[in-house]
Amino acid sequence: MTTGTGAGTTLVVGATGTTGSRVTAQLATAGHRVRAASRRGTPVPQAEPVRFDWYDPATHTDALTGVDRVYLVPPVGDPDPAAVMLPFLRQARAAGVNRAVLLSSSAVPEGGPAVGVVHRELPGLFDAWAVLRPSWFMQNFTGTHMHALGIRATGTIHTAAGKGRVGFVDAEDIAAVAVRALTDVRSPDSDLVLTGPQALSHDDIAAVVTEVTGRPVVHRHLTHEQQCDRLAPLVGREFGELLADMDLAIADGAEDRTTDVVQRLTGRPPHDFRTVLIRESAALG
Repeated sequence: MTTGTGAGTTLVVGATGTTGSRVTAQLATAGHRVRAASRRGTPVPQAEPVRFDWYDPATHTDALTGVDRVYLVPPVGDPDPAAVMLPFLRQARAAGVNRAVLLSSSAVPEGGPAVGVVHRELPGLFDAWAVLRPSWFMQNFTGTHMHALGIRATGTIHTAAGKGRVGFVDAEDIAAVAVRALTDVRSPDSDLVLTGPQALSHDDIAAVVTEVTGRPVVHRHLTHEQQCDRLAPLVGREFGELLADMDLAIADGAEDRTTDVVQRLTGRPPHDFRTVLIRESAALG
């Protein structure tokens, strides 16, 4: 692909989150103008902060002023994000946005549950678009995800995924693909399944974390019902059941794959888990 001129302004929704912060930083470093949207309008280096709340339409107009492309992180934990996202996307189109890159998930196909509904509608709303469908984040084990919290608190990762393997992917690689999808002259106009270089089980992950950090970590195998009961107080029963269902899909092999998308769009191979863990191990204390 040919890199664009960067003449436009990109609105990054979720600019303080796991992928949004990295998309913002990489765009700004490359010289692109960025409007960094978050619920508090938090200042972000080399970007224009703006307050944005999916559930507060009064924040949407200002966020879209002067913008011609958007990076979209759906509202976290909402089982029906289309209800708030589609009205915003129609407003964005009317305001002059012509390119949209949506963060979805490898576990959610076009037309599937939750963000899958937004995925289905996106090509009809924008001339240039991409849907990023990354596998599970490597940062789930180093950041603020419940897996990382469990590692810090008890040295335990809890899943109902059994011995199923996942092509865990680095959020830096997701951001690098997003930047290309947002700024290349020719947009992907497709959905892109992003993975790391190898598929690993949660037992494998626990072993690598133990080796790299010196902190004993184990993977506790739960039943679907046990995982639902564990997640319900944390994220609500409906979303907890959805996450537990995704664990079962992993156990059945749904995520046991790797793709060449990171290499193809960025020109370099994706980062492996050990490399990312060494880079970010300080976050585990």
